[in-house]
Amino acid sequence: MAKKTYQGEGLAVSFDAEICEHAGRCVRGLPQVFDVARRPWIVVDNAPANEVAALIDRCPSGALTYQWPEQASTD
Repeated sequence: MAKKTYQGEGLAVSFDAEICEHAGRCVRGLPQVFDVARRPWIVVDNAPANEVAALIDRCPSGALTYQWPEQASTD
């Protein structure tokens, strides 16, 4: 599975399943955003962007990353 990006209004969240350690910090930390029983399983706008970013910063494997709009590529 390739890295997948979920676009929110104020933040884009990417997930790389190949490096995920399944620690569950995302699901326990913001279950309204990260819900493995839902498709898509990440709904970025279900919490404030700064809260989502702060949670992702604590991802132990680095499987979750984020990008603010001003960091977006202009290819």
